[in-house]
Amino acid sequence: MYKNYLKRGIDFLLSLIGIIVLLPVFLILSLAIKLDSKGPIIFQQKRVGKGKSHFHIYKFRTMQIDTPKEMPTHLLENPDYFITKTGKFLRKTSLDELPQLFNILKGDMAVIGPRPALWNQYDLIAERDKYQANDIRPGLTGLAQISGRDELEIDLKAKLDGEYTANITPLMDLKCFFGTIVAVFKHEGVVEGGTGSMNNKGDD
Repeated sequence: MYKNYLKRGIDFLLSLIGIIVLLPVFLILSLAIKLDSKGPIIFQQKRVGKGKSHFHIYKFRTMQIDTPKEMPTHLLENPDYFITKTGKFLRKTSLDELPQLFNILKGDMAVIGPRPALWNQYDLIAERDKYQANDIRPGLTGLAQISGRDELEIDLKAKLDGEYTANITPLMDLKCFFGTIVAVFKHEGVVEGGTGSMNNKGDD
């Protein structure tokens, strides 16, 4: 009952409350982004959703507008060249992810779940298929994020996503939620770009 009904209702309420409470933060960060560099405030990117459908994820823009599109950060020759000053702060603190509250409100994502893969991260998508982890809504954070975050290789990340998929309970979601808060404050497991292939690190 929790997995099929209550979880979505809780996600809707949490995202709605989060958007209202964090509105001043949204405004401050939006102003900082506009003053720092040219371009839109919100960055949209095609990601893989429930049932391997596609949706556009929302993030605060952290890179220059001339950054190559649809490319994991680890494949860029010099990622630091493209990341803005404000963007470095947003990425380090994970504040660039805040606009995904609107994705959760819409039903594209959940608060807790596997991080949505890029549409062309075929290795990660294939690994998740082994564990039915592509059959649920992707999340703002999840078990993999509190178990190593960007430092994890693709196969281990997919296995953790599968473990979560097989154990979607209120207790598991609370574990991931509070574990994420601790990880963000400690800046644990953050590698610029995340995980992108079986042997290389790339965007999550």
